[in-house]
Amino acid sequence: MIVLDQLTKLYFNASFEYGQRVNVLPIFDFTLVYNRGAAFSFLASEAGWQRWFFTALGLVASVVIVWLLRRHREQARFSLALALILGGALGNVIDRVAYGHVIDFLLFYWNDWYYPAFNLADVSITCGAILLVLDELLRARRSRSA
Repeated sequence: MIVLDQLTKLYFNASFEYGQRVNVLPIFDFTLVYNRGAAFSFLASEAGWQRWFFTALGLVASVVIVWLLRRHREQARFSLALALILGGALGNVIDRVAYGHVIDFLLFYWNDWYYPAFNLADVSITCGAILLVLDELLRARRSRSA
């Protein structure tokens, strides 16, 4: 996931001008924007301390995830969920360290409503989080059945 995330970011960063949009579907564009904050550009307008805060947060989360992966390697679905989250977190950490911001390029919208642009690392984190919730629900269901 990290390699795919970084390759797509390198492509869009090299092929697009900042702010450029290319329409793909009536509700979807490719674009190039930079996010100096976190999800939904949270803290993006701060003076720069957030770069290192979110880098450290991503690294700490990665250490915890690796620890959890080592403890629960027999749980395939749980491990896959954590691996997706880990790959996404490290993909965005690489951007923060290398560029000082995260490269985003996927933009969904409807009429005048826009979802904040995001990237494949964000997709990986989201899919991992959904899979984590599903894993817990299925585990709880299995416990009640037993």
